[in-house]
Amino acid sequence: MRPIFCSLTDKFTTAENSMNKKLLTLAVAAALTAPTAAMAEAVLYGDLQVSIDYASFDNNSYEGWGVNGGGPMPGKGNRDNQIGLKGSEDLGNGLKAIYHVQINVELTAENSNSILTNDNAARGGDNLVTMQKSYVGLTSDWGTFVVGRNDTPFYTSTEKLDLFSNTMADYNDTVGFNDVRADNAIAYVSPSIAGFQLAAAVVPGGGMSAGFGANNNADSISDAYSVAGVYKNGPLFASLAYETLGNELYMNTATSNNSLSASHVKDDYTKWRAGLGLMDWNGFTVTGIFEDQSDNPVNVDQQLWQVQAAYAFGNSAVKAMYGLGDRDEVAGQDLDYSTWAVAFDHNLSKRTKAYVLYNQYTDDVADSDWDGFSVGMMHHF
Repeated sequence: MRPIFCSLTDKFTTAENSMNKKLLTLAVAAALTAPTAAMAEAVLYGDLQVSIDYASFDNNSYEGWGVNGGGPMPGKGNRDNQIGLKGSEDLGNGLKAIYHVQINVELTAENSNSILTNDNAARGGDNLVTMQKSYVGLTSDWGTFVVGRNDTPFYTSTEKLDLFSNTMADYNDTVGFNDVRADNAIAYVSPSIAGFQLAAAVVPGGGMSAGFGANNNADSISDAYSVAGVYKNGPLFASLAYETLGNELYMNTATSNNSLSASHVKDDYTKWRAGLGLMDWNGFTVTGIFEDQSDNPVNVDQQLWQVQAAYAFGNSAVKAMYGLGDRDEVAGQDLDYSTWAVAFDHNLSKRTKAYVLYNQYTDDVADSDWDGFSVGMMHHF
């Protein structure tokens, strides 16, 4: 049977049909090439990861398998599968406008809250799509200035030093380092001068948050602020950072009006961090990080240490880490903890890596120990 559109066009001559086809071809070509021209400076990128995990808790709360750190799995509870778009526009005289929009896509039932809503992972429900870094700004020889949702300088000061980032052994979720992506960040990054670079950010409350609470009374331009200095010279990397999250960021109307409330935060949450690394020197990488936290969200002062090491050979690498947390005395007890992990990575290509790791966590808090095993693959595009 002939297609319907052919029967409707029989009255046209061969010449008219030929002309219409040419016009249609030109229209389609224009529609396809116009967006490309408009987005000439845009870069689409992404990081996708899946892992098959096993974990066992000493308190018998869970022992079994999972995917991508979902549900009760320890360590990094979301593998940060992300898709982003970034680019720039030349404004002349060395000045450029820049933009960056990034979203997180959960490839599996990674949201631990699903266990509270009786979500059945076997039914294939809709998973979350959430915003990550998203900002607009200007860059030139004088540095870069951006406004939007962004990682603080404290966060980025040691980001490259975590060799187990975005896995079960991620240093935030095992050692307890505290990184913040602030909703309302106003940030500046200086140009690199002889290997030195400075960064600073302030976070107005404005009804949003720097990661904690419903900050109803946060009305300053710097309810949170973060500063960092980084030095990079060949394989040597060093950083020093300081960050304060004001107590107003933690309080909703009830807690801010009731100083006797158990959840009332009396002091600002302050922390400082130092990092040092020898990066990919003849195949060897060694990193060390220290962080001091005062009046953190659970009102416990603590000091955190971690050392990591890796050796790369051919398309593979072996790596290990050890970290510990030294909590100040609480109710007459020193409740410290430690964690260690080993892993093997293999690069299947320049953009695809497979890995296997084992992680163990030991805590002085009764029945808080766990160990886990993870096999995963990461792809960058």
